[in-house]
Amino acid sequence: MKVQTYSAPCSVRPCPRPTPCLSGSEGSLPGARGWLGGAMAHLHYKYSLLSPAAEEYHKRPLPLQLDYAPLGVFAVLEVQRELQRPWTPMSCLRRPKLYSFIFGLTVIFLIMASYVLSSERKGLLLTPSPYHADSSLNLGTLPFNFSSNKDHSHITQVLHQILSKVEFSPRKVPHLRMLVHSEPHMFSVIPRHFMPDVKNPCWYEQLSGNVSADPYRRNLYSLYSRQSRATFQYLRSSFRKHLLFRDGKFFRIRCLPFFYIIGQPKCGTTDLYDRLRLHPDIRVTTLKEPHWWTRKRFGIIRPSDGLHARYPVEDYLDLFDLPAHQIQDRLLANSSRSSNQANIIIGEASASTMWDNNAWAYFYDNATEGEPPFLIQDFIHALQPEARFIAILRDPVERLYSDYLYFGMANKSSEDFHEKVWESVQLFDACLQEFSMRACVYNSSLNNAMSVRLHVGLYVVYVLDWLSVFGRDQLLVLRLEDHAADRTLSMHRVFQFLSLRSLSEQKEAEITKRPASNTRRLADKNLGPMLPLTREILSDFYGPFNRKLATVLQDDSFLWDTHSKPASRNG
Repeated sequence: MKVQTYSAPCSVRPCPRPTPCLSGSEGSLPGARGWLGGAMAHLHYKYSLLSPAAEEYHKRPLPLQLDYAPLGVFAVLEVQRELQRPWTPMSCLRRPKLYSFIFGLTVIFLIMASYVLSSERKGLLLTPSPYHADSSLNLGTLPFNFSSNKDHSHITQVLHQILSKVEFSPRKVPHLRMLVHSEPHMFSVIPRHFMPDVKNPCWYEQLSGNVSADPYRRNLYSLYSRQSRATFQYLRSSFRKHLLFRDGKFFRIRCLPFFYIIGQPKCGTTDLYDRLRLHPDIRVTTLKEPHWWTRKRFGIIRPSDGLHARYPVEDYLDLFDLPAHQIQDRLLANSSRSSNQANIIIGEASASTMWDNNAWAYFYDNATEGEPPFLIQDFIHALQPEARFIAILRDPVERLYSDYLYFGMANKSSEDFHEKVWESVQLFDACLQEFSMRACVYNSSLNNAMSVRLHVGLYVVYVLDWLSVFGRDQLLVLRLEDHAADRTLSMHRVFQFLSLRSLSEQKEAEITKRPASNTRRLADKNLGPMLPLTREILSDFYGPFNRKLATVLQDDSFLWDTHSKPASRNG
């Protein structure tokens, strides 16, 4: 297989004017219109990866950033400039006007800052979603009537409406031909079969061109991730000595992860990642969360930033070059000793992999009834049908509060959290009145409009969709509560799931006794617990989803009920 150098059609610099990156019908942007009192803005913008020609797909330019925020107060200020005159002593007489103008700007700035700090995003700040397109799921038509009424009877009525709409219907799995047609380049780079004498999925790729050239000069992770720069610098210095020369051709080793920690956010993924990286047979990337499958391959860096240059699959594979070289070294060493197995495995821990399919509505515009035609796991399964996945979950009520405290900005409080929860519950209820539960869970417009990430805690929806393509024995589901209570038992389950060798007592203690990672900040702890009414609302909201999850996993501990007992742990 020849290496094709991928060059992003629109560089990381903004596209020069007057020629725009987007043109014609694909680049038309009529503007943004408010939805639900300005909770978010719809962008009428379509972009499809379903082009029949892969070459046309690579030539499509994308902008560095789409910034369609409405005009703010500063934009309407107009200063009448006078003709420039030479300075004279009389000029000082005009300084009071200048001071008044500066004072006015200061007052306006303070007013805007107060709105921001009080989280009044509906009144002044509109952050358009970079994902939304003219899909079949148009939330602007929802029968939504936002209510500030928070009396118990009204809350009970809204929750009852939601629970009456909860159903778990099987999804339609796309055919392999559709996946290849949508991402031809990715399937042309990664082979269908891997090296048989290596535990980790690896293969050799033929190089063409100048082998002395820097292979990482265009890698976007190398350019924009500070965490990865030192690793890439080392790879540059050692790249050539890891090339294999056979029959007059150069080859490089390539690898994908053997396992993925796929979620969920604020459930202990960082702690699990930090412990696993200490195992002598596990290698991980310097960058804990590449977010390639869910975001970077679409050019999404941050959900609120718009689109950047898309990260090609080669950039993602480069992240695993260091462990790939170690696998190659061990393989060659074992070969000289008549051994036939290299046991190093690679893992990555993007906590968005399990749930974040927000880009589907932006790129795949042919869904039926608003449900995604493809999910992340469909592509991974097509390329790695034997991959293994670890999901660590926690009580979704506590997860949401932890998520709010960690990602929230200013003026965080239990009262503010309650307001955001109630608003988000009503938004979800409005969606369910018109569309299926899966359509609402995966709808990017709804997800970006909600003040808190309510949907991330609907674990069973994601678990069922992952099990629609992967076997039950390929998905290990842990609970953070169990992991925190007995890390030795938890790590043993993970080691067994990954078929790793036993460790010495000293090495095992090093892994299990280290302090917990990414714990709650002291300032957030001082805010205290959520309000009892908020907990009651969320417990009722998540209840049916937890019950279904406990049934699917055959483990009542996933009810997160203090009276339930965990089932035997088989995986």
